[in-house]
Parts: sequence; C-alpha cells; structure tokens
Amino acid sequence: MDLQTQMKQIVADAAVKEIEDGMIIGLGSGSTAALMIKSLADQIRSGKLKNIKGVPTSFQSEVLAIDLEIPLIDLASVSQIDLAIDGADEVDSKFQLIKGGGACHVREKLVASKANKLLIVVDETKLVKKLNLVFPLPVEVLPSAWKQVKDKISEMNGESTLRMATKKAGPIVTDQGNLILDVLFEDGIKDPKELEILINNIPGVLENGLFVDLTDKVMVGKIENNIPILDCPSKAS
Repeated sequence: MDLQTQMKQIVADAAVKEIEDGMIIGLGSGSTAALMIKSLADQIRSGKLKNIKGVPTSFQSEVLAIDLEIPLIDLASVSQIDLAIDGADEVDSKFQLIKGGGACHVREKLVASKANKLLIVVDETKLVKKLNLVFPLPVEVLPSAWKQVKDKISEMNGESTLRMATKKAGPIVTDQGNLILDVLFEDGIKDPKELEILINNIPGVLENGLFVDLTDKVMVGKIENNIPILDCPSKAS
C-alpha cells in the first residue's frame, strides 16, 4: 500500500470509530469514503458494530455497500441520519466545502442536510485558503438548460465548462440524468453562502456543489517525515 493510500486509510479507519451501534450512517462517495465503507463493513462483519444501516450518496457507494453486505435504507424512508461521512474536493478554514468532483453532490447534499452530524474525511491537498481558486464549482443542470445556465453564470463573472466523459462520447450524465457545468469564478468564491443561493435560483439548476454551514468535523490525512498521520483541525471563527 503506497503512502497516499495509507494516509487515506488512516482517515477512513478514524472516521469509522465515530460510529456507534444502532446508527443510520450516510455513506459518502469518492476514494477515501470508499475506504471508510470497506472499514465499516469489516467492523460489521466482525460484530464490533451492530444494527447499522447505511444511506448511500451515490450509485457508486450503493453498489459498494451491497457488495460488502452493509444493510441499506432509502433516504426517503428516514426522518434523520445520525452521522454522514463523506469526502470533499475543497475545504476552507471555516469548513465550507466544494463537492461534486464525482458528480454526486445532489444526493450528497440531501444526505448531509438530513444528518445530525457531517464528518468530512480528506487528505491535506484538499485544504484551501479560498474556495474555487483551483477546483471548479460543479453545477448540476437540466440537459435542455445547460447553455441558458452557462450564459447566466457568465453574467456573474463565472466561466463554465460542460463536463465531458472520458470513456464515452458526449457529456457526463449524473445519477439523476442531468449534466454538469464546472464553473471557475475570477479570484475564487468570496461569499459561499450568497453564491450558493444565487446559483440555485437560476432556472434550470438542480443544485450546486457548495456545502455551506453543514460540516461539523473534518479529519485530514497528512504525510509527515514520510509517515501518514491524522489531523483534526479546528473551525475558524
């Protein structure tokens, strides 16, 4: 196992230690979340965790959980989720996030907003001083509306690119059957809370990848002196 994977594994294992018997768990998407799901399955299989039910945030996490025999429950059938564990593409010092690199941010946000606690697991490369200077903001749009939304975002000084597939012709299609615009704003995102609302109010937009005031705790994997370690930073005021 290389150092990068070891770092992610340390974070994944630490996140699973936050889970208690009888919990309903939001199962995140992405590489670190996948390691967490595998670690959770090991704990269930060994009997160390009992009566766990998972709510997947994507088709990817659903398939993995089914393969590992983690009991699943549909999002619509639960009134609340005890703990959601997920990754992120960018995390700032106030625990505001950009998610959606895997085009799963709609279901991820639905799960996060229903969770009593949202735990984010990332490696240190995902920590940023300001959102959107490097990683584009994903915006899920209705297929017939992508150009209209792109033009509207352009008026907001955002440069949008329709996300294209790499192993098939044409654009990426989300689990909901929609398209993704990846948006970079000049000088990044100044006010995540305001921008999240502005973009979601554009006709044709289903949801964007800004996760504002949802995160309770962040676990970060780091490499120090060629050794993977865990860090839990405090949220800036």
